[in-house]
Amino acid sequence: MVKISERTSTQTVTQMTATAKKRRIGILGGTFNPPHLGHLVIADQVATQLGLDKVLFMPDAEPPHVDRKLTIPAADRVAMVKAAIADNPRFDLELTEVQRGGLSYSYDTMLQLTQQHPENQYYFIIGGDMVAYLPKWHRIDELVKLVQFVGVCRQGYAHESPYPVLWVDVPNIGISSTMIRQRVRNGQSVRYLVPTMVDLYIKEHLLYRD
Repeated sequence: MVKISERTSTQTVTQMTATAKKRRIGILGGTFNPPHLGHLVIADQVATQLGLDKVLFMPDAEPPHVDRKLTIPAADRVAMVKAAIADNPRFDLELTEVQRGGLSYSYDTMLQLTQQHPENQYYFIIGGDMVAYLPKWHRIDELVKLVQFVGVCRQGYAHESPYPVLWVDVPNIGISSTMIRQRVRNGQSVRYLVPTMVDLYIKEHLLYRD
């Protein structure tokens, strides 16, 4: 079920009408350290419910909010995302942030993408817990003019924001990258928590062992 934040419903509907003829492209950014089935479920559910043409998985180079010591090289994360989405033609990779390098700010990335692809309308997918932090995002007042934010509903978080947000209900899978890394470190199985090819990549490259 798709919901629109009450405070911004008129603005959001106007935006959607104005961009109806553009290609509707979802952006799911993150560290993907590693990518897991929860990421895939979110992307699939949002794409289906909003009728998106594509969802682009966008690994970041150096996320400003993550301890860099815990993040493996971008090349490994990109390889795992590529393996994870290979069997879904609606999914694709977006490597703008990795190729640019340095700290990954969403405003810089989306400004670049909207300038390069004016034929696209971008739907920026974030967890419901992140919506409350939007006022603290880098150049957020300019960013909301470039993208339509999509909030993934999470229990315990209010479905409201001073910014235009589309809310989408997604099954709560209860998987996190932190959990995956910890299980690998402890020698536990992550089968059925990550795609098979991601599991094989982690084992082959001895990732998250220490």
